[in-house]
Amino acid sequence: MLVLMSASSSSVLDTIEQKSRAASVQCVTADCGAQAWLVEDYAVPIVALDVALTGGSSQDAADKTGTAVLLAGLLDEGAGDLDAEAFQQALDDKAIELSFSAQHDYIDGRLRTLSKNVGAAFDLLRLAVNTPRLDPAAVERVRGQIQATIRREANDPNSVAAKAWNAVAFPNHPYGRPHTLETVAAITRADLVQSHRRLFNRKALKIAVVGAISADRLRPLLDAVFGGLPGDGDLSPIPYSTVHGLGERKVLDLDIPQATIRFGLTGIARRDPDFVPAYVVNHILGGGVFSARLFKEVREKRGLAYSVHSGLASGDHAAIFTGSTSTKNERALESLQVIEAEIAKLAAEGPTEDELEKAKKYLMGSYALQFDSSSKIASQLIVIQRDGYDPSFLDERNRRIAAVSVDEAKRVAKRLFADQKLLVTIAGRPVGA
Repeated sequence: MLVLMSASSSSVLDTIEQKSRAASVQCVTADCGAQAWLVEDYAVPIVALDVALTGGSSQDAADKTGTAVLLAGLLDEGAGDLDAEAFQQALDDKAIELSFSAQHDYIDGRLRTLSKNVGAAFDLLRLAVNTPRLDPAAVERVRGQIQATIRREANDPNSVAAKAWNAVAFPNHPYGRPHTLETVAAITRADLVQSHRRLFNRKALKIAVVGAISADRLRPLLDAVFGGLPGDGDLSPIPYSTVHGLGERKVLDLDIPQATIRFGLTGIARRDPDFVPAYVVNHILGGGVFSARLFKEVREKRGLAYSVHSGLASGDHAAIFTGSTSTKNERALESLQVIEAEIAKLAAEGPTEDELEKAKKYLMGSYALQFDSSSKIASQLIVIQRDGYDPSFLDERNRRIAAVSVDEAKRVAKRLFADQKLLVTIAGRPVGA
């Protein structure tokens, strides 16, 4: 495994902090139209690339969910003239890391290589992106791995509660359809070929590159990797959805001593002007720090759970507020009552001035930790692109947080929480539910 936290990372971070994060980003456009955000640094000879292709598992057929996940798992299992073993050997010979994954809205790819092996690394990436083999033996092997994960998750309370929550929140919507043993078993090689043809194109392609490579060196490599893809895809339209089932409570029976609680409601979209204030408000409520209200009330004061947290998630087709905790079956309903009471209190009263200032200070100060390695920088650049921002957001982000006022935070807390009741799923055997 390549270690990417090093003098190289520190050098990039120092440059970003001394000037501006946005000033460190070059927009490199290839002849084929593919554009990458590039941060150059030569202190250590390493190159990190992240790529996101629009589509993802939301484009799966309803009776063949898991197609994009299976396809992503096969992209490094042989491509071009190289079968799975030969492809993996080529990666190992030059210490190249290459992997793909499927999310709801994107197929994500990650490449990590020494700069001296950039040519070989990008060539393997080219093969994986353009000509995956999808050999029968590899298909069955990866299919088996996915099905093994599904079987394991059937007894994992976090997975059970989360899948049930999504199913109730998004009925008849791709976000609510998990892949199952049956749907994964139904996927054919022809389905994978069709999925590749639909998802792999240059429309809305996002690329981030960090490390020891110049714009002039990168540009022809982008053409080589992505120039052969079609300029547009054949994606099905996905409707935007709010969260359904608000106020419902669903129990999933699992014979375990603890109950895992998943709760949530409709959130605020990433490009909504109120998202940043909502992000700060959520941090005050359940941002995963000791000062968060839920942590204080659920763990510190009552000892109901080891951890409790909440967060905002904004996909291309829905925005949600969601959170979770695990506690004894005997105290599950008490934990839920405390969570609901804290949310209601925040909606009615909003945060205090002190809470707001502490939250802003933490969120602004901790942002630099997202840039302490080449991998993290590449990941952040992709996230910002996917959210529809230009590089200036790297500098604007903290300024927007700093500008959140108490009045604004109170207004947004009311908007987010006042008129919605939580959708709750509980995996376990909660007493009294």
